Amino acid sequence: MSIDDTSAAGLAESMAAAAGEFLALVGPPLPYPFEDSGRRWIEYRPHTRPGVSLATLEVPARKAAFRLLATGLSPHAYAQALSIVSLEEVLDRSEGFARGRHLNDYWVSVFGTPGSSAPWSWRFEGHHLSVSMTVAGGLVSPAPVFFGANPARVSYGAHTVSRPLAPEEDVAFALLAALSPTERSLAVVSEAPPPDIESGVSPVAVPLSPAGISATVLNPAAGALLAALVGVYLDRLPASLAEELSPGLEELRFAWAGPDRPGVPYYYRLQGADLLIEYDNTAGGNHAHTVLRRPSADFGADLLAEHRSAYH
Repeated sequence: MSIDDTSAAGLAESMAAAAGEFLALVGPPLPYPFEDSGRRWIEYRPHTRPGVSLATLEVPARKAAFRLLATGLSPHAYAQALSIVSLEEVLDRSEGFARGRHLNDYWVSVFGTPGSSAPWSWRFEGHHLSVSMTVAGGLVSPAPVFFGANPARVSYGAHTVSRPLAPEEDVAFALLAALSPTERSLAVVSEAPPPDIESGVSPVAVPLSPAGISATVLNPAAGALLAALVGVYLDRLPASLAEELSPGLEELRFAWAGPDRPGVPYYYRLQGADLLIEYDNTAGGNHAHTVLRRPSADFGADLLAEHRSAYH
């Protein structure tokens, strides 16, 4: 089964095959029980975390870990993720190699038995990267999916050398520029951005306020750019998942906080009925955090509810 099979059943099978290969090479303590308290977890800061570290693995097992990650991301998002991983070495150099950051400080967890009829899940996580996928009944439920970057931009003179989260920034600024003065007054909810994404590392995401401007009142150009910005985040996922999660524009609201120019701290969010997207650029405007969450379905809550209803 190809990891780029975009059908729902094909995606679940690809994940099960990749997770099974990884477990065969790693062994205990994985897999954890599906009921383990570490399953509902997101942590994008340098932190001790559950799972098996890439640093402890031989090359075949490490390669299997990246193959598992690839099943949950589109090809371009997989490239973004690996750019984020490599930035650990760039950040370590900028800090004078004082903190010992390294690109193998990423951890993989598997909960439950891949390919079984019972629900199971996996997570690939480390500094500025957290991807969680839950599988049940041949279906996949994604989220949370966190991508960050520090530095967000590396330049050589006027040339950009590295900027893994460029679409997330560029489309948002295009949307802000397309708003009329009245629309902007509704969208900009604060002159100062929060210090981080507001959902943080909570296992439960909740609607945030103020919600900002509704997509239903945007001019056509801004409405199209709002849809494009949602697409930037959903297209991190394999096509079948992105299509399934795509909300109607009538559900969406857009909020901005901070200045209207890059290179300084700012923040935005998009919210729908079961969608929360956040972006912040902190620490002098060159340290970005982004997250895609589903308040009613993070960590597979939607699939688990269906599974309990069907089998219990």
